[in-house]
Amino acid sequence: MASAPATAVWSKTCQVLKRELGDATFGSWLGHAALRETAEEVCVVAATGVARDWIRNNAWRRIGELWAQHDPLGRRLDLKSRMEVESGQAFAAPVNAPVAANAPVPAQVYEVEVEAMAPVAVRQGRLQGLQERYSFDTFVSGPANEFAFAVARRVASWADGHFNPVVFHGPYGFGKTHLLNALAWEALRACPNKRVVYLSAERFTSAFVRAVQDRQTAAFKDELRNADLLLIDDVHFVAGKTQTQEELFHTLIALVEDGRRVVLTAARSPTELSDLEPRLRSHLQAGLVCGIEPADRNLRLGILERKLQTLAQQGGFHPAARPEVLQFLADRFTDSVRELEGALNTLVARVGGDIARLTLDEAQAIVRPHLSVSERRVTVDMIQKTVAEHYGMKQADLTSERRARAVARPRQVAMWLAKQITTRSLPDIGRRFGGRDHTTVLHAVRRIEQLKQEDAAIARDVDVLLRKLRG
Repeated sequence: MASAPATAVWSKTCQVLKRELGDATFGSWLGHAALRETAEEVCVVAATGVARDWIRNNAWRRIGELWAQHDPLGRRLDLKSRMEVESGQAFAAPVNAPVAANAPVPAQVYEVEVEAMAPVAVRQGRLQGLQERYSFDTFVSGPANEFAFAVARRVASWADGHFNPVVFHGPYGFGKTHLLNALAWEALRACPNKRVVYLSAERFTSAFVRAVQDRQTAAFKDELRNADLLLIDDVHFVAGKTQTQEELFHTLIALVEDGRRVVLTAARSPTELSDLEPRLRSHLQAGLVCGIEPADRNLRLGILERKLQTLAQQGGFHPAARPEVLQFLADRFTDSVRELEGALNTLVARVGGDIARLTLDEAQAIVRPHLSVSERRVTVDMIQKTVAEHYGMKQADLTSERRARAVARPRQVAMWLAKQITTRSLPDIGRRFGGRDHTTVLHAVRRIEQLKQEDAAIARDVDVLLRKLRG
């Protein structure tokens, strides 16, 4: 059989990947990757270390399958970043032998094994849910989460006088899982001989169902109730599952009565989890309930700065970006820290160490394909209507010649929003606000940027309006 050039095999592989991942995802992580063929190796060269890690953790196995299908010679394919290739570093992990996404877990951290439960066992050496990158050192605290952060640190120190159980609740993507992981690592570091059990509520449910099927419920109960610290993520998942809730209730009662510690996370406060069995809900309410609020703008900026430092360390570049770029991300992605960090990941994957030179317009162009469909459909007219309603005025006032402060400030806010969440140019925005010049729009954008730092009321207004417009 005639051998296929490596570039041809890679091209066929990419065609399938692009269909499966979608244009935006493929372009961000694989679009700038190149194939490097030498006498010694065939290597996919990712644009940055961040892109390499994403490919390895999210697409590597699939790449290996496709490469094997199209390469009759069965050549071994490696993955490196551009910097590794240029510096001659010997990172080489074959696609057909994927590297585990997480490092080995210390022997004292346990997670319930669902797939092999005969008998049910809490196995060592598995890190499917617990992630080492989630530590207290990488958690950025602020007014929205500082109480929960302080509570988590106290529980992790095994201090006396603790509340039991502790429930962290808040919106998706604002740090609950990060806190739970960090608590587990710190608790283990503080007392290596303690038994820490971490699992998601979904895994708890799966393990319990399997234990019932295999008639191993006694072993299941023993494993969990021998924990010194039990951590359960997303406890709202058990809502509506009668038997699972019953088992969880008795597990919590047994641990608390025995002086063991229990920490859980939920999407909402226990009082709002109406689908939970009343006894379980009451038991959760009896401990310490800590709310985590959506991050304010300053906290979002702090998270971006910390994330950029981490990415820079991994990629070997200076952790700097233009302030307007970080401000754009902080104002655009307000609903989830994960989405916020994901947007920064996308920028770094595309430009790598050049992020310090990335302009606001370039950043907006890169991020735009990743925005939700609803956000991409926001129009200037929708913004004007929403702002007018928020400030109790008529939409026509925003396009009028009136210069009174009660009208001018909302108009500036509306112009700022139009610049942030539409694709309209400054001159186009100006035309839609009564035929104003683009310099007027630019002044409004800069003025609102300044006021968000100085005026808490303006900052709150902008956050509220962003959330309304994004649904």
